[in-house]
Amino acid sequence: MIEGIIPALITPFSSTTRDLDLDGLRSNIEAVITAGVHGIVPCGSTGEAATLDFEEHEKVVETAVDCANGRVPVIAGTGSNNTKEALRFTNAAKDCGADAVLVISPYYNKPNRSGLIKHFTAIADCDIPVILYNVPSRTGQNVLPDVVAELAKHPSVIGIKEASGDINQISRVLETTQDEDFVVLSGDDAMLLPLMALGGAGVISVAANIVPEQMVALYTALKNENYAAAREIHYKLSPIFSAMFIESNPIPVKYVAGKLGYAAGPTRLPLDEASAATRAQIDKVI
Repeated sequence: MIEGIIPALITPFSSTTRDLDLDGLRSNIEAVITAGVHGIVPCGSTGEAATLDFEEHEKVVETAVDCANGRVPVIAGTGSNNTKEALRFTNAAKDCGADAVLVISPYYNKPNRSGLIKHFTAIADCDIPVILYNVPSRTGQNVLPDVVAELAKHPSVIGIKEASGDINQISRVLETTQDEDFVVLSGDDAMLLPLMALGGAGVISVAANIVPEQMVALYTALKNENYAAAREIHYKLSPIFSAMFIESNPIPVKYVAGKLGYAAGPTRLPLDEASAATRAQIDKVI
């Protein structure tokens, strides 16, 4: 079962050429696994997947699978707004040995309901576990609970990363998928506490790149229904959750990761480095 604290890994780049830093990626993966995380996501939004070409994308997934070596599940980001391209990424991840794939809803296109279902179904038919990813702030379209409930009937669709920010919607998704073998993961670190109180399974996390031990402690308290301890950790981490989105993700988290000694490097265009004002705000929090 996919559950717990699952870092949406940053993709380290060299500081001069912005080429992949695969040694740095391995180092980061070792660090979060040692901290006790329950899975990893290479090539997600936080991993700047939109700026990776196909060969780079495959190298990152291969490196993650090799480095994890079965210790935690590897959930490869393989989404695209082009179904053919998403199928290519998904099949490549399957061939690399990924345990599951994370598939964002098509951005920009804004497909109708039937197109959305056919898109996800085509990917699920690749016969690898699929976690849907709903993040309306980035895609311009909300995947509604009735669509999720219909897709959850597909044997390969095992869960969703819910980043709508709407607790009522998240509750409805949990309610309508209760009869399926289906997990609901938060896409927002700040929503982990209420999501798990409702029966959710964990979070695909930005903050776990930089505070993995604390995120694992938060999950453990929630899993044990120790809500007093969970609230204490949540409020301690809350300023970090907010700081990670002062500018577009992953600009802030890569800045912090570099300061804390993780492999990070710059972002790739069209994302630029954090502004001086952003860096000053984040430095106060850290």
